Amino acid sequence: MTRTEAIRRLRMLAKERAFGCQMGRQVGSDRLIQTGLDALLANVDSPSIPLLAGLGKKEEPEAPELFDRVVDELGLTYRLPVDLDDARWALARWWALLIADGDVDPATGADMIWVEAAMELGYPEVLQPIVEWAIILGDWNEEWDITIDEIRSNILTAAHDLLTRLPQSPPEP
Repeated sequence: MTRTEAIRRLRMLAKERAFGCQMGRQVGSDRLIQTGLDALLANVDSPSIPLLAGLGKKEEPEAPELFDRVVDELGLTYRLPVDLDDARWALARWWALLIADGDVDPATGADMIWVEAAMELGYPEVLQPIVEWAIILGDWNEEWDITIDEIRSNILTAAHDLLTRLPQSPPEP
């Protein structure tokens, strides 16, 4: 793993932790420690990386605090918007980015955008293409003229389109 990739993983995990805390899901200490170890091996320099990477099984409860120190030392801390709707827009953008980058299965990402963002935001028009493909995938059966791979490809296209249409900050209601 390159240094750039290790930093990207740290940044993405910081976002995942921020979104997970908001949505009631936690990132496991084992992932935090492994990401720290990967960063250490990729020569990412931070005073707390060796501490995080060196945690043993009994020390896992220390991982979240050490991970937060690492991302803070590297300037990678991600703070969710305070407003819940703004946070949901940020979540939709993040899942679309994960789909587009190939970091998450398109079906999983589309479902997350549908349930965690679109549904909660009242189904805004900009999220409709991904929601529609998620519904189609959920209803799909072998008798249809479209394959699951084609649906996943359409979700990927919709994610790329969403990233071009959805600004960094949430759209006005």
